[in-house]
Amino acid sequence: MIATLSSSTSVVVLVGAVFLASAVEMVEALTIVLAVGHVRGWRSAMRGVAVAILALGALVGAFGPALVHVPLSTLRLVVGIVLLIFGMQWLRKAMLRSSGLKAKHDEDAIYRETVAELQAQGAPVGHDSVAFVVAFKGVFLEGLEIVITVLTLGTSAHRLGLAVIVAAIAVVLVGIVGVIVAQQLSSVPENAMKMTVGIMLVSYGTFWTGEGLHVRWPGGDSTLLVLVAFYALVAAVFIRVLRVTNDVAKDLAHE
Repeated sequence: MIATLSSSTSVVVLVGAVFLASAVEMVEALTIVLAVGHVRGWRSAMRGVAVAILALGALVGAFGPALVHVPLSTLRLVVGIVLLIFGMQWLRKAMLRSSGLKAKHDEDAIYRETVAELQAQGAPVGHDSVAFVVAFKGVFLEGLEIVITVLTLGTSAHRLGLAVIVAAIAVVLVGIVGVIVAQQLSSVPENAMKMTVGIMLVSYGTFWTGEGLHVRWPGGDSTLLVLVAFYALVAAVFIRVLRVTNDVAKDLAHE
């Protein structure tokens, strides 16, 4: 019974982390592709998207099976460290934005900036290399983070297939919603999603780093829930402290 509950907890955290991380990256990629398509034309933009997807697929095909043969303890130690690094970056940015020390990610502003940059390149003639390159870079770079998340989380949990399916569902859902609402991607609570992903990645990173070092966690995979709650509390405290510090700094500046 305990083993079943522990396994279910691990699956829930895995699905949540992969889905949210994939959705966030897809929103950013879609913003760039929409801007390119509207300003420079859809044909070259979609070519860039297609080539980026093929390149990402090749990465998954090349490294996914190879990771399966790595000893589990070594894999979890390396993956745990990678997830801690990624998770702390996501969490740091989300906390700074929540506290007001960093501007929140504005997809509408990014869309406008991308449009302005593309318009400055002049009218396209024939194959639009600018549209191709910008769309390719946008999809490949954002997609690369999805691939890293899927490979690290999926292989370490021995649920790569599930991670791939969840990521695909997130990408398709965001793509459908994005096409329907077009430029209104700023309505997505991206900072809250990044905060959640950051907490989950750091929790997984801590858990698997411990597993790689042969730490015996009390409760098995259920410890993930404790780690998630702990890091959520720490993040909330840090945000509160940063807000107070920011407010004090502003008051002193006005005196």
